[in-house]
Amino acid sequence: MNFQHTEDRRMLADTLNRFISEQYGFAARDQIARSPLGFSHEMWNRFAELGIIGALFDEASGGFGGGGFDIAVVFESLGRGLVVEPFLDTLMVGQAIARSGNDAQRAWLGELIDGSRIAALAHGEADGHYELARVTTRAQRNGNAWQLNGAKAVVQHGEHAALFLVSARTEGADDSEQGVSLFLVPRDAAGVSVRGYPKIDGGRAAEVTLQDVTLRDDALLGAQGAGFATLEYAIACGVLALCSEAVGAMDIAKDYTLDYLRTRKQFGVALGSFQALQHRMADMLLEIEQARSAVINAAAALGAARKSRERAVSAAKYSIGRIGALVAEECIQLHGGIGMTWELPLAHYAKRLVMIDHQLGDEDHHLERFVQLGRE
Repeated sequence: MNFQHTEDRRMLADTLNRFISEQYGFAARDQIARSPLGFSHEMWNRFAELGIIGALFDEASGGFGGGGFDIAVVFESLGRGLVVEPFLDTLMVGQAIARSGNDAQRAWLGELIDGSRIAALAHGEADGHYELARVTTRAQRNGNAWQLNGAKAVVQHGEHAALFLVSARTEGADDSEQGVSLFLVPRDAAGVSVRGYPKIDGGRAAEVTLQDVTLRDDALLGAQGAGFATLEYAIACGVLALCSEAVGAMDIAKDYTLDYLRTRKQFGVALGSFQALQHRMADMLLEIEQARSAVINAAAALGAARKSRERAVSAAKYSIGRIGALVAEECIQLHGGIGMTWELPLAHYAKRLVMIDHQLGDEDHHLERFVQLGRE
């Protein structure tokens, strides 16, 4: 199998890397991440104008990419710049709509791709423990409409989303894959309340409460009770994106550390001349390449059958969780005390690598899931 990127993907990566390095430097990123919005509308629109959002979707959805390697290329570049704009949820919500939406619902895709609307996935719940099928939010028929009640936790950019993709149970036990339905819920629907808060690694998230939210029939995405497969695929895309983002962040953390070891002197010589530190850097470089290989495998499997796809993305997420923590710890230790300072970009990359492990399932969760899928 040829894992070399196509010319179009190389051009996309070059364009995005150049834009981020020139227009989205660390000082600008830090200001955006700390802002009341948690992201920049201006930057979001500029990313859309460059076609970066469109690269996450196929031609039938109004984009020009949408494959596993397209997603990987984009998010690796975003990871290199610690970009906080709402790419991840745009990808997951958009993929769910593209997969199961009717013609009217798919009209949202154009607004997501051109950056004029922001959507957020409202799936995780406080007691969900990363289990994808555990959904306690309820949706009941009420005449010709649906009524939703429940609460969702850690909804990325939830304060500023115009649309939520909400998972709710229409039948079955709380942890059953059967009976999970997906709904497109407008942010301004009566009964929707949002409480936002800043995240430790920059940007903002929110808790979303649904109290007697009444929706028309056309809010249901796909068939009633059959939303799990769509949700699983959308989150697989999200896991691949997070793993690719982590690889980009690892590369930058590695470069910062190499540069520090070459320039920082002790006893009159550069730190990088000490053999023990050289061995630690060599081990770290090998681990990063292993993480990159896991991401390549997941990207190649995204279009495969369900079991192959899910095992590949869980394997990648497990590897990223383990290696990301290792890279964060090693880079900070090799920098010494300065590695912990807020002013040094490295500390923010290390923090992001640790937090990626806790998004969409941590290392332990995906290791267990990988084993379970192998037994099916």
